[in-house]
Parts: sequence; C-alpha cells; structure tokens
Amino acid sequence: MKKVLPGFILAAIFWFLMFSPWTKDSFNFWYTMIIATVTLISYSLIVGKDQLKTVYNFKWKWVAVGIFAATILYVLFLAGDYFSKLLFDFAGKQIGNIYATKSQSGQIFIGLALFLLIGPAEEIFWRGFAQHNLSLKYGDLRGYLITAAIYAFVHIWSFNFILIMAALICGLYWGWMYKKYKSIWPCIISHAIWDVVIFIILPIS
Repeated sequence: MKKVLPGFILAAIFWFLMFSPWTKDSFNFWYTMIIATVTLISYSLIVGKDQLKTVYNFKWKWVAVGIFAATILYVLFLAGDYFSKLLFDFAGKQIGNIYATKSQSGQIFIGLALFLLIGPAEEIFWRGFAQHNLSLKYGDLRGYLITAAIYAFVHIWSFNFILIMAALICGLYWGWMYKKYKSIWPCIISHAIWDVVIFIILPIS
C-alpha cells in the first residue's frame, strides 16, 4: 500500500483538476491528461522497476487478445449507450459532455495521444502497478476490486454518473483481463484501440 498510495493521491489531484466544475475550465483537458499520464507512468516504472519482468511479459497472442477485447468492449458500450438513454433522461447530455473535450484539441492530436500515450499509460499505472501491488498484498480478487473501485472513484468530481459508471465498467473489464492473463500487454492493446475507436473513429454520440 505504501507503494501505491502516493500514486493514487497524484491521480486524484490530476483527475480533480481535469474534471471538477471549479477547475476544468482553467486547463486544456488533453494537455493535462498527458501531463498526468506521464507523471503516473514515470512513478509506476520507477517505484515498480523490480516488477517489470513479471508485469510486462509479452506474447504475440496478446495482440489478438487485445484487439478482440477492444471490439467486445466497444459493443458493450454501444449497448450501454442505447439502454442508458432509455433509462435515464440525463444520459444523452452527460455522454455529450464527455465528448465535449474533443473541442479542445485537433482530432489527429487526440487520436495519437490516446493510442500512443494515454491508453497505455493508464493501464501501466492502474493495472500493471496499482492492481499488481494491491493483489500481492490483499490477493487477486480484492486487489482487482479495490483498484477498479478507486479508478471509478477518481472520476467522481465530474459529477457525471455515466462517466463514473463507464470508468467502473472499464476498470472491472481491464482489471479482469490483467487478473486472467498476468500480463499488462492485452490491457494496453485493448485500451489503446478502444480509446481511439470510441473517441475518434466511431464515437457513440
């Protein structure tokens, strides 16, 4: 816990700055997210340097697993978009607010940032570092659930129910992948591809 707690505090500060109604208009979302992910990935790799061989074991099959997982998650979010709009009057507006950040930078810049840095860095910190270390301390199941809960919780300052639920689903999904495969690569590939598809190529709203 001593390893991951400073990282969680850093994440909470950055996510507050990016999402809270009191601070978000003072920062470019994408530049702040890049700074946040570079900070978190640096912290993860420095503090967790003794775990790199275990966490980053690579097999070529992870590429296919990651692509397939990204496809399944996109389909799940298509279904979630449809049913959330049926169930909640506010869903459409809240989903629109998530996509509103796209106006702050160019589409090519956002796509490259998501694919090359933001998606991979989130997995390196949340699954490869935080979940890995919490699982060592509390066991695989509890480490997985605690990490997914905190990943969702740091989005709370958005006051956007749909975003918080989306973060929880993603945290559970990629956390389960890491728990199953014991390698960060399927998560990185899945997250990077899914980010670009759902934000740039085939947005759901």
